[in-house]
Amino acid sequence: MTNPHTATQQGLDVPNQDKRIEVSHDVLPVHCPMKGSSLWDSHPQVYIPVEETGSAKCPYCGTEYILKD
Repeated sequence: MTNPHTATQQGLDVPNQDKRIEVSHDVLPVHCPMKGSSLWDSHPQVYIPVEETGSAKCPYCGTEYILKD
């Protein structure tokens, strides 16, 4: 069942659709799901420590975030 408060919102990304996302330094700190996603049908928002090693995975959905140079 869709959420009646967000079901008609336009322009939101489907959360966790891509399992590998490249991010740049200008979007740090990175969180999953990313900004612009509809959060109501996803997991809680968590910060991903991608700047520590250059890549990291979300503990909830397994999406891998890779820091571009």
